[in-house]
Amino acid sequence: METKFSCSVCRLKFSAATKAERVSCPRCSALITNQPLRGLIGLLGSWASLVSSSSLFKTDNSGDRVPVKKRAVLCAVSYKKCKYELKGTINDVKNMKDLLIQMYGFQEPNILLLTEEQSDTRLIPTKANIENWLKWLVKNCRSGDSLVFYYSGHGLRQRDFDIEESDGFKETICPVDFLKEGMIIEHDIYATIVKPLPIGVTLHAIVDACRSGTILDLEHVYDRQKGKWIDNSPPSSVRKQTSGGLAYSISACEDDQVAADTSALNSKTMNGAMTFILIEAVRGRGQGNITYGELLDSMEERIEQANQQGCLGGSRKLTRLFGPNLTQKLLLSASEEFPVYEREFKL
Repeated sequence: METKFSCSVCRLKFSAATKAERVSCPRCSALITNQPLRGLIGLLGSWASLVSSSSLFKTDNSGDRVPVKKRAVLCAVSYKKCKYELKGTINDVKNMKDLLIQMYGFQEPNILLLTEEQSDTRLIPTKANIENWLKWLVKNCRSGDSLVFYYSGHGLRQRDFDIEESDGFKETICPVDFLKEGMIIEHDIYATIVKPLPIGVTLHAIVDACRSGTILDLEHVYDRQKGKWIDNSPPSSVRKQTSGGLAYSISACEDDQVAADTSALNSKTMNGAMTFILIEAVRGRGQGNITYGELLDSMEERIEQANQQGCLGGSRKLTRLFGPNLTQKLLLSASEEFPVYEREFKL
């Protein structure tokens, strides 16, 4: 039996068959309590309250109030009851959600979680659902918006027969149903959330998966050892640009490397290594005042510390979590070159 809902944010009316305490609006992803409507007055009151919230609106040049959108799609794929199962991805998305809210001012209704724990089938990380919600992420975005796509799960590679990859492979992410429906390749991710970005919109992708280095297909990759940007343009000379916006990607490892999903010795927590280290690095700077270059340096230093057993300066936490052999190299790519030690990492 379906229940009727009415979103108090965008006012969309829809029906859903679910026993969940809260459902997500299919248009704006606002979370809605699963209970009968309490009348038009209550709806108008909720809408008026949101309109008056300064955190959700800004004033444009004409003096009109327009919504400020900070939207995020956080995807965790665990592959439950499968030989490919990952046990740290759920912790990863929960920790990333907390970071966005506590450090970067995201509102919970604008953060969409795709996990296998969801009772709403639209929020299970299938190929179709991930593709649909990525379209939602960039839909109607406008100058001043900040968008985040986070993924924790498996990543693989496919042979490239289109001469668009210098290494001959296309990087992919693996939805929960990838064995049946297939993987999502980097070119499709680029076409969905990078190419449409208009002027003034910023997208960050944080991807904690194997083979994830250039998963957004961005033209510029930062070489930390050489301290310079290198060209990642396709050999076919096809341009991979936005529509004026900015896109950044931080990946757990290079295209030919694997990423760690690890547990503490007491088995109380499991995490993706990159996600754990990134969040710790950002939180370690108080209010998150850290540049892209400083963030990369801090994360690489923490990996080196974790690889030096017994040499963590009084803290063995990372070694207990990740063991002595983290060989993955973090990768920063972007839609434009920029001074990494001057531009602040800000979501």
